[in-house]
Amino acid sequence: MSVNGYLIFVVAVLIAEYLIELLVDRLNLGHLSEMLPDEFAGVYEPEKYAQSQRYLKTNTRFELLRSSVMLALTLGFIFAGGFGWLNRVALATGWSMIPAGLLFTGMLVLLAQAVSLPFECWSTFVIEERFGFNKTTAKTFILDRIKGLALGVAIGGPILALVLWFFSRLGVVAWLYCWGALTLIQLVLMIVAPVFLLPLFNKFTPLEDGELKESIEAYARENRFTVRGLFKMDGSRRSTKSNAYFTGIGRWRRIALYDTLIERHTVKELVCVLAHEVGHYKLGHIWKQFAVGVLTSGAMLCILSLFLTQSSLYEAFGVAYVPVHGGTAYPIYAGMVFFSFLFSPINFFLSILGNYWSRRHEYQADDFSRRTTQQPEAMISALKKLSVENLSNLTPHPLKVFFSYSHPPVLARIRALRFE
Repeated sequence: MSVNGYLIFVVAVLIAEYLIELLVDRLNLGHLSEMLPDEFAGVYEPEKYAQSQRYLKTNTRFELLRSSVMLALTLGFIFAGGFGWLNRVALATGWSMIPAGLLFTGMLVLLAQAVSLPFECWSTFVIEERFGFNKTTAKTFILDRIKGLALGVAIGGPILALVLWFFSRLGVVAWLYCWGALTLIQLVLMIVAPVFLLPLFNKFTPLEDGELKESIEAYARENRFTVRGLFKMDGSRRSTKSNAYFTGIGRWRRIALYDTLIERHTVKELVCVLAHEVGHYKLGHIWKQFAVGVLTSGAMLCILSLFLTQSSLYEAFGVAYVPVHGGTAYPIYAGMVFFSFLFSPINFFLSILGNYWSRRHEYQADDFSRRTTQQPEAMISALKKLSVENLSNLTPHPLKVFFSYSHPPVLARIRALRFE
């Protein structure tokens, strides 16, 4: 390992991001108010409101513990030469670039999964259980992880192999080919995921005939929206929390309503929630986010190509700068991992911009729901119920919202719906 500029920069970034998270979370906890906002009088029972604040405090402290442990383990792994050791194991097989890269990455993923597993177990079976949310059985929890890893191997493995092939064979133009291939793959996954992948984790049942379905179909006709897939999802299998989402494109698009959402909300409220999701589609939010994602990935791949041949980057992490049989002189699979550390500050600022943009989209989708249903109070009622059901923080610190919130705080959404 060489203590050079790359290593110093990465360590500084890791520590800086941790300290920012620590500061923002402490400010967020200090921003809690024991006084229930007037808007929620009669909606949030005093004990339930106090429970929501205990939930926030518990989760915040747990996440800070997780971040502290992960920072210590990451720095320890780097300075102990962990990346160099994994690379030597991969090279000891005598395999060529692509299989060696897959082995290196696979070992790194399994190591990360092993470290995060205790935290996931504690979050699910202790914290979520304590606050009455958890419905996940040990069997479901284990099967979810197995399915996730299997999909990672089946989908992520070939994608990584393709990227490694491009960068090891095509030189300076490799990033362009990668960009085109990854964009195409993203489009395919937007089609495949709702139909084949999501059902591996949840059961999607077509919404049954009745008042709700009739009301939704009437709304869709009035607003010239073809309902291609309207499903009830068994969210209660894992949690009592409620939600709804829109996924997919074209004829494969689907709107999923959690069964917990359907059970607790009126037909008017559910139509407003669905109208919000339709708004995302009608206002082009899905394609806008996709386009920005494509441009961002293109810029990232272009920058990546500039660093993959920097020997000092590999030396900073203790990875030998040696030829790999059948490929290039650079173990570029390791370089891609190291670049993710370098790209972290850019990604940090991109996430802030992305969250800001997402919050604007949420306001716009709320307004679309208000305009097309003419039922702003029903939407407000749905937002209030969702906040109570999910023990949401009603008074987050503005800095927490700025850094982390993809949705505006509920009180801000209510004011916008009422033009206040």
